[in-house]
Amino acid sequence: MRLAFSTLGLPGAPLDDVLRLAADHGWQGLELRCAPGEPVHPELSPDERRRTAAALARAGIVPLALADYTGVAAPGDDAGIVRELVDRLRLAADLGARHLRVFPRGGDGPVAEADARAARRLAAAAATAEELAVRILVETHDSHRSGRDVARLLARPELAGHPAVGALWDLLHTRLAGEPVAVTAAALAPYLGYAQVKDVAGPDELTPLPLGAGVLPIGACVRALPADAWVSWEYEAPWYPDAAAFAPLLASGAVHLRGLAAETR
Repeated sequence: MRLAFSTLGLPGAPLDDVLRLAADHGWQGLELRCAPGEPVHPELSPDERRRTAAALARAGIVPLALADYTGVAAPGDDAGIVRELVDRLRLAADLGARHLRVFPRGGDGPVAEADARAARRLAAAAATAEELAVRILVETHDSHRSGRDVARLLARPELAGHPAVGALWDLLHTRLAGEPVAVTAAALAPYLGYAQVKDVAGPDELTPLPLGAGVLPIGACVRALPADAWVSWEYEAPWYPDAAAFAPLLASGAVHLRGLAAETR
């Protein structure tokens, strides 16, 4: 198992500081949050992109994913969403990222219509993704919270199992959907890019906790993954100001995940 964490847990932190934390505490990769106010954002200049990619390479830290917020199933015009996907794919490629994380955001309308919108847009961007060697991953989130939801979308004929489009398993959201780990793992197996873990006290108390301090079945998730899978810790600090600081938890978090991985051997 290979370990990454999301820069979401360190909002606004300089990239050099984040890279030092990753290297010092045994993390091999990063999910790079793509948002205003972060070191990585959509308006990075070509020179800034080169410097960011060089810093990652020097540190020996893998840019596992560009964590973007595009809603591929969102109501509205297809052309704008496709342009956004292509723009983010190019940013991901410039940084050397292997994946582009996107959200569904299908809204409250008919599920079949949301699936169709997402499939059309993903299919339109898939050739660019393949050319750039960046895989688009739809996260189990919001309107498509379960693994079965995302698998249903990715199985549509517009995508036809395209290798440049896959799934990101967010353990919290599949749990909130009431989906057992084994069901999620089976549904996403043909599409899985990597898994994202976290811990919370319960379905009504989502303040992030240290790994192993809450109720999420992290061990079951890890056991369901291939031995060489990537697992990323997403710590949602920006939305929970009472959460403990993330940086001091990184060392014990890596130990916890490596222990879970060792149990599967």
